Amino acid sequence: MTETTQKPNVIVFLTDQQRWDCSGLAGNPLDLMPNFDRIARDNTWLPDSYTCQPVCGPARSSLQTGLYATATGCYRNGIPLPPELPTLAHHFRDAGYATGYIGKWHLASDNPVPPGEQGGYETWLASNTLEFTSEDYQTRLFDNDGNPVDLPGYRVDALTDAAIRFIDEKKDDPFFLFISYIEPHHQNRTDGYPAPEGYRERYEGRWMPPDLAALGGSAHRQLAGYWGMVKRLDEAFGRMMDALRSLHLRDNTVVLFTSDHGNHFRTRNKEYKRSCHDSSLRVPTLFAGPGFEGGGAVKELVSLIDLPPTLLDAAGIEPKIEMHGRSILPLVRGERSGWPREVFAQISESKIARTIRTHRWKYEVTAEGEGSSQPGADRYTESHVYDLANDPYELRNLVGQPSVREVSDILKTRLIARMVAAGETAPEIANAENPGGIQHSYLPEELHA
Repeated sequence: MTETTQKPNVIVFLTDQQRWDCSGLAGNPLDLMPNFDRIARDNTWLPDSYTCQPVCGPARSSLQTGLYATATGCYRNGIPLPPELPTLAHHFRDAGYATGYIGKWHLASDNPVPPGEQGGYETWLASNTLEFTSEDYQTRLFDNDGNPVDLPGYRVDALTDAAIRFIDEKKDDPFFLFISYIEPHHQNRTDGYPAPEGYRERYEGRWMPPDLAALGGSAHRQLAGYWGMVKRLDEAFGRMMDALRSLHLRDNTVVLFTSDHGNHFRTRNKEYKRSCHDSSLRVPTLFAGPGFEGGGAVKELVSLIDLPPTLLDAAGIEPKIEMHGRSILPLVRGERSGWPREVFAQISESKIARTIRTHRWKYEVTAEGEGSSQPGADRYTESHVYDLANDPYELRNLVGQPSVREVSDILKTRLIARMVAAGETAPEIANAENPGGIQHSYLPEELHA
């Protein structure tokens, strides 16, 4: 069957905990992602792409359903995705697609994942928490019936080989494949970033993003391994795209490359994510294939919540009205009218917080005490304000400064509106106290960017 006689295949290539600035297009000088960069230039690159929840399970629940994590109920790790919620797998199956899931799931109650918690996928080769059932050179997944399947090779390559086998087996009918890597997430047992043999050594003592250079954290110890994992992921992405070309599927396959959240290397809290900063929220994202060729760089702010309706739209399936996001295909066509001027993210588990980001400003509010027991709160206090035009790496928190009081009030109103639109109750937000110490003023036109 040729690429012109059937509806487009759809593949999601999801990485875990990958920073936005890993790619050359985003300014990384280490040539870590030449395949990503090349394919993004020829298709559609989203330089301002953000997760809607900077932690694994909640972000994945949103990516599967198109709903914010407070609506899925998976507002922290360890909460299974409710089986009654329709997922991408259900929508694509209803449209006549064969569906497959390979890799990390993180939306179930147990390992192996019970059949009723497999999200509606027909072909299943996955682990609920892959970081706990595998090591860098010992990959164990489970099939539909819970039987262990051990795959040879470095873990990235093992999953990629399985994905290519699925593509080859399903090439004669339209398919939807979701491949979910654990890399470049840390290996929990060792709190390390195990790159393939010889890869860490390539990046020891080399370029470091400015926020990590300034704040330190664990980056000086871990970044070289992380870069090595990113390099191997990009090689895997290239291999998968080569397989599509070899099978004459390249021109009729929509491919999404993205990540669930970023990584701040213990610079913003005691672990690697769950913060309002771009290092946690911003992720590398591209779309390739039918409808996305030559789309260029889409400069609008795009949320992970917009990706599920985009995938459906690209396949000719009407996006579901209950989804909280919207398809980006109009943006690709140059139709930018009415697109939101900010992205909204919920933060939970270690704390309960909400944030919005515009092109110019970042604004976060935080509830008192530790998070995780409740999805949200009735009362928050302002905790972070950043002027991203003058402080792109968020090194100077302006919260409470009189110079940003007006813009904070504007952003507060916009944040509450986004919370209500996501199904939350409008909260009370207390102003931050003036900490003093910063002399800065803004022109009126700067406050609405």
